[in-house]
Amino acid sequence: MILAACEEPVTSPRPEQRTAPKPAPVVQVEPSERSKELSSYYARVQQQLLTQGLLRTDGGGIDTPFSKRQLVENFIQIGVFNEFTLVDGLYTNARSEGRVQRWEKPVNISMQFGDAVTPEIRKQDRQTVANYARRLGRVTGNRVATTSGRGNFHVAVLTVDEIEAFGPQLMRLIPGLDAGIAAQITSMPRPIYCAVYAFSDADKPDSFHSAVAIIRAEHPDLLRRSCYHEEIAQGLGLSNDSPAARPSIFNDDDEFALLTRHDELLLQILYDKRLPLGATPREARPVIEVLASELLGGES
Repeated sequence: MILAACEEPVTSPRPEQRTAPKPAPVVQVEPSERSKELSSYYARVQQQLLTQGLLRTDGGGIDTPFSKRQLVENFIQIGVFNEFTLVDGLYTNARSEGRVQRWEKPVNISMQFGDAVTPEIRKQDRQTVANYARRLGRVTGNRVATTSGRGNFHVAVLTVDEIEAFGPQLMRLIPGLDAGIAAQITSMPRPIYCAVYAFSDADKPDSFHSAVAIIRAEHPDLLRRSCYHEEIAQGLGLSNDSPAARPSIFNDDDEFALLTRHDELLLQILYDKRLPLGATPREARPVIEVLASELLGGES
């Protein structure tokens, strides 16, 4: 639930004197030397990528055409295969055949920021994610929105020190989360810019009930924004990457920073009710063929 609305009693005197409680002041702390060093590192990474013509924000154009066949194959790889596989209680970097998974309930995105994040960045990023959530809601047809209350899709923007100390809170956010997985989530090596984990119950393994995304607070603006785009979209069910996907953020080549038209089509396919939850790649393919044809119309 986002907020419980209460109607004001008819007999309430002088309603103009009722004021909302003031939000708690933001207490900002100085980042550690380790965090400052990472900030410098990721600033260099972003500049190098931009110099190479990467981290595009245009969504794709005439230089990035794709066919219905490519859209189908890209969806199979990104939407019905797993980037990571759970082995002996821990996630391993092994690709495996998966099933169609998505949210059936509304997605309420809550954001939290580490103490070293400035008030200006907090305000800016809340607006960025709110705008993106509205876009995702339009694309998927599912309710996607931000909330100031307790959400079910948690986005945490933390420094390296805060990420490593995030385990206990993570286990409170995701009841029943294994301590070993919590420790793995909070041990992000430097090459990992950000990460997302979506969770379901054993009796409904293909319907997500919660997710958590970890975003490095040390990122400069565009890298941080690209993390919001990729991790929230992946947390909706497009859990894999593919080197063949273009134009797409679901490709580790960093060519595109923000969700593209191609990626919107992937989300539309995923959230079309005709695509059954739990479908394997073989079972899903005929449905995906039909949906891709409808979406692209006369495009080859």
